[in-house]
Amino acid sequence: MENILLFVFILTLLEFVELFVQQSPTLYGVMQKLYVWYEKSIFLFFLVHPTLYFVFFVILSTQVLNGYMLSILVIKIFDLFYKMELMKKIFIQEDISTDLDAMLSLKIPSWFFLMGVSLYPPLLFYALIG
Repeated sequence: MENILLFVFILTLLEFVELFVQQSPTLYGVMQKLYVWYEKSIFLFFLVHPTLYFVFFVILSTQVLNGYMLSILVIKIFDLFYKMELMKKIFIQEDISTDLDAMLSLKIPSWFFLMGVSLYPPLLFYALIG
């Protein structure tokens, strides 16, 4: 049980790290921050998403791969590659539709960035106790 709580605690801390790296008032600001890492090296871009690697570590160390764990993986991988496609569209191709431009300039509420902290640790807990 203490390993489960340790894993959940570490994931929570890593989620806060991602929160502080990506936090910005607009989605465009988030993409700009991430593109700085992507521009330096794609490996640095992947390194600013430590929770994905931690989830892989937890899967390998506990041998647990159930529905909760798969949902964490699917959401995290989809999020990562969606960000990459969005950066490619915005900064490399520079092909932004008016709808996308409007979406990028919308204000992001501060609680939005806490969604990862409130979603992934409970999912990990349920995955490990199930």
